Parts: sequence; C-alpha cells; structure tokens
Amino acid sequence: MTDPGVVTGFIVPQGKVLDFIDDTIRNETPEEYVRQEIEKSLVREYMYSREEIRVEFRIKMGVATKRVDIAIFPEGAPARQENIWAICECKAATIPPDHRTQGVEQLKSYMAASANAEYGMWTNGQERFCFRKTLGPTGEWGFADIADIPVKGRPPEDAERPTMASMKAAESDALLFTFQRCHNFIAGNQGLEKSEAFAELLKLIFCKIEDERSDEVDFFATTQEWQGLNGQLKVRDRIAGIFRQVREDYPSIFDKDEAIKLEPRVLAYIVAQLQQYSLLESEVDVKGKAYEEIVGSNLRGDRGEFFTPRNICRMAVEMLDPGPRDLVLDPACGTGGFLIVTMNYVRDKIRATEERKWRDPLHPTEHQRAELIRKQNEYLQRFIVGVDFNPALVKAAKMNMVMNNDGAGGLYQGNSLERPAAWSPPLRERDLLGTVDRLFTNPPFGMRIPVMEPSILEQYDLGHAWDYDEDADTWTIREPRTLTKSQPPEILFVERCVRFLKPGGVLAIVLPDAILGAPGLGHVREWILQQTRILASIDMHPDTFQPHNSTQTSLLVLQRKGFREIELEKAADRKNDYHVFLALANHIGHNKRGKTVYLRDAQGNEIVMPRKERRREVRDGVTVVHEVETREKVRDDTTRRIASQFREWLVDQA
Repeated sequence: MTDPGVVTGFIVPQGKVLDFIDDTIRNETPEEYVRQEIEKSLVREYMYSREEIRVEFRIKMGVATKRVDIAIFPEGAPARQENIWAICECKAATIPPDHRTQGVEQLKSYMAASANAEYGMWTNGQERFCFRKTLGPTGEWGFADIADIPVKGRPPEDAERPTMASMKAAESDALLFTFQRCHNFIAGNQGLEKSEAFAELLKLIFCKIEDERSDEVDFFATTQEWQGLNGQLKVRDRIAGIFRQVREDYPSIFDKDEAIKLEPRVLAYIVAQLQQYSLLESEVDVKGKAYEEIVGSNLRGDRGEFFTPRNICRMAVEMLDPGPRDLVLDPACGTGGFLIVTMNYVRDKIRATEERKWRDPLHPTEHQRAELIRKQNEYLQRFIVGVDFNPALVKAAKMNMVMNNDGAGGLYQGNSLERPAAWSPPLRERDLLGTVDRLFTNPPFGMRIPVMEPSILEQYDLGHAWDYDEDADTWTIREPRTLTKSQPPEILFVERCVRFLKPGGVLAIVLPDAILGAPGLGHVREWILQQTRILASIDMHPDTFQPHNSTQTSLLVLQRKGFREIELEKAADRKNDYHVFLALANHIGHNKRGKTVYLRDAQGNEIVMPRKERRREVRDGVTVVHEVETREKVRDDTTRRIASQFREWLVDQA
C-alpha cells in the first residue's frame, strides 16, 4: 500500500532489486542480497567510486566466457579484462566456501585468468575469504590469505595493521555479516555452545572499543600472524593486555580474574575480521541491528523476553520527547534499545542547544567542545537508568551502551517487581519510586512465567483480588484484601511502572491487547483509569515482534495523575473527561519473517526514491567528501509519522 505522504519515485517490479552500482533491475535472490551489500560496502567503506566497479563483468577463460560478480578497476583504466585489479564473488548463505563449482576455487580461477587481478574476495554473507595473488618462482600463480582487500588510496599494510585514520565506519549490513561470521567461527572452531561463543565475542567487542579509545591501535592481527602459531601467540598477548584494561574499566561486567578463553588461532581470526571497522564511528542503527540480532539469536530466553524493534523504540521516544533534565528509566531494559534511542535523542538535543551558543558552529573552540562533552556525559551518568532481571542481558545491554557512546553506568541487574529493599545497594540508592520523568518499557509477557511470591504480590493493588459489580459496572479491591495465587508479570509491571513516575511523569509501555480488552481484566483497566490519564493507545501490527513472537500488542502512553486529582475524582465519584490519541501502526517496515518490506505502488511495484548522501572517495590519491544522489527503496514504515502527529495533537490539547 502506498503511503500518501510520499512522492512516487522510480518503480522496481515485484521480486526485483535495483542494482546499487549500475541501476540495472535484477532478480531479488539470496545471492543478490549479499552482492548488493558488498557493492554498498565497496563504495561507502572502501571508497571506490561506482565508475571503477562493474557488475557481472564478462571475462574469457580459454574458449569459455564467464561472468564475475564484481570487478574493480584502477581509477581511469578502461573496463577490460587485463585491467581488472580485484574480483569479488558473492554467493547465497547456503553455498559453502568449498563448493565444487561456486566456492573459493571459482574466485581463484577468475583471478588466474585475469593477469592483473591482484586481490580477491569470496563471501556468502556468513563467511568471507580474501586473497592476494602471487607469482611463484616457476611462474605459477599462488593465492595468499589476507585479512582484507585494501581501501582505495591506502597501502595494503593498512588492512594488515589498521591505524585510527584507516579504520572505516560500517555501512548497511556489513557489521551484521561480520558479527555473524565471527560468532559462527567461534562456535564451529572452538567447540562452544552458542551462548558461550557469544560471551567470548562480547569480550572481544569490548576490547575493540577499548582499543579505539586509546592512542595507538593494538587490536590487530596481520596475515602473517594469524597464519602461524608464533604470530597467533603474539596476538593473544596483545589482546590479553587490552582485556586487562577492560576488566579494570568495567568491574561490574567482568570478574577480576576473567579471561578470554579462545584458542590463539580462533582469537587471531576474529581480531582480523573486526579490526577494519571503527565501532565507535559506525552509525547507531547499523550497530544496533547487527548487535541486537546476534544477541537475540543467543540470549532470548523463556521468560517472555523479546526485543523491541528499533523503529518502535524511536516512535515511543519521539512521542514522549525526553529532555536533558528528565530522569529516564526502563525497568525491563533487555539489550537497552529504548535507552540507546533515548540517549542519542537527548545527546542530539544537548548538542543543538550548545551549538546555538557558538559563534562558529562548524569550528567550535576546545573549551566549547569540552563543555559539550561534559554536559553529554553528565546526562548519561545521571539521567539514564535501566534494570533487567537477566544478568546476561544486563551485560549485553552494557556492551550495547558502551558501543553507542556509553551510559552503561546506569544499568543494573535486579527484579524491578521486588521490594526496593531487596534490590542491590547501588540500585536502591537511585531511589527510583516516584522520581522518574519518562519511562519506556517492553516488559516480559505471559502466563508461563507467573509471579507467585506473596512477598512480591502483596506490594501491588493488582496483586490482590478484585470484585466486579455488574449493576454498577465497577471494579473494586476485595475487602478484606486477598492476595491472588499468581499474576502474569505484565500486570504487575503496569502498576510498578506508574509508581516509578513522579506525578505528571509519562510512560510508554508495550502491552498485550488482552489487558486492554479481555473481560476478566477489567480491574486492570479500572486501576489504570484511576491512577493515570491515557494519552495515547497505538494498536501495533501483528508482525511487530515477528519472527520471534506473534502476541498482538499495543503501545500505551500514560501520564500519572497527582494525588489531589485522584482524590477529587474519588470524591466526585466520577473521572474527568479528556481526549485520547488513537493510531493504528499498520506499516512497521517488516513482515512476519522479519524481512524488511518496502513501499509499493498500486501494482505492487517497489518505489525507489532519490536521496542525497555524503560520500568519501579517493580521487587522484586524495580523499574527498562530496554529496551524491543515490536511489533507495523506501521502507514501508509509518511509525515516525505517528510520533510527529501525536506531538502535534498534544500541542493542540494544551
């Protein structure tokens, strides 16, 4: 269905894809998906221009003609076989590297047939192999394994031992591919369970970020090192030194005697795969998608946990519009999606406020830059708080926060439903009940994980039995107060989240639709109406949490009433009337398999729109930044429009 707010652009027929390099319409296949991602990476990360790249380029191999997936030519060289400098072969994830006809040997045969093809890359998205062609003493071609093909304009040794300047920000799904490749390699070569493999990968990601914050790059493994035992041991010792510093910096995440448990060979391979990227410089959404997908495939448990898609987090944050002095809490934070979106949203606000004070916003003074960093760090330390019951998820969330400019100090392991007296001292000292300005959460759902402990239930009105008066159509707490035997956690979370808020504070909570409509849960709705004003109810698409969970949900936005307002309504035996914002989020950008869906016209063709992007390229040996127009499919996602319309509606209500 076409969004009426979008101007129709270029049309791509259903089942087709527009090639990123040459705008050719191609069949949308698993192999093509991998190739398009590599094409984007070559241009945006490796800084080759589109003019230097050819797709499905024909080469002669004896009397036969073959097509290489991607051929890269030297700047200004005619596109002829003898001028090919590098070849990339891209396969579907189901094709293994040792495949008889489509594996690594196919790439090598293409390189051998192209006299000046010095570099090659073979990938199926899950695995990647890079080679440099060498000439043996008797004239035969050899192929040396290397860490990566060179970035344009930089010497090959930069791929071997990167510098701070040579590391590149990840684009599109490149980082996702890398994380998956690393995780699979650990699981396949170290003999670890998936969750154990993830724990080891987590340590190395921490080391990578620690190294990026240092003055000199020590997180690297040259080809010579990761191919030989002595070199692998050198890599192990370097990374062990970085991890010692990580343990000191993050004692709440890693034990003082914790160590990286990977064999030197496996460790060196993982380092070589990660060393090319700057995780700190990569876009938030690129990191978020890669990290949360690999976390989700390993740590999603049986406690009703499922992670909130980033666009839903963004919609909620933009609706509640937190500011630099608002205390923000997620009491079931998972991997920290809501908090990371909030953190970056408010950091941008702080930056915009500071820039308005600067005489030259493009060239701030050292004092101005330092003051901006100080205010942003103060916000992260004082106003961002997350709690989760699952210690593995808390560790994963802290990693996610560190990878997104920190804020990890405000994350705690604990049961938000417990009495505050039972929380750990650091969490208890935050004194959260009745103090929170903005709260975002997607609590665990389900009758399979009931809360049964009387010590928890007795804290809550909704942990007690309620009676329904059919004649008066009212719900009241049973007197004398009687505990229920159990409650699903989401019901107790509703009450606890409201109690966390200060009067006038606002929360956005994802809830199963049964709470909003099931006849037997009328007492929950009655309690909500007594204690809060319902600002908005967003009916979420059934596929919102797919492919992991099919529960039909809504996003409820509630504002806590003040004590005086509640008492006046009780005295009047009626609740004040007010308007509620209602919306249907029926375009959420993905289908039930989790695959991204794009805007289509009435005939079902995907719409591609022109877009400006800043791009770095190397021209005549000089790196230049310029603006180019590219075409991209438009994700079929109206969540941000819902947020903006809610903000407009809220202004009208004032």
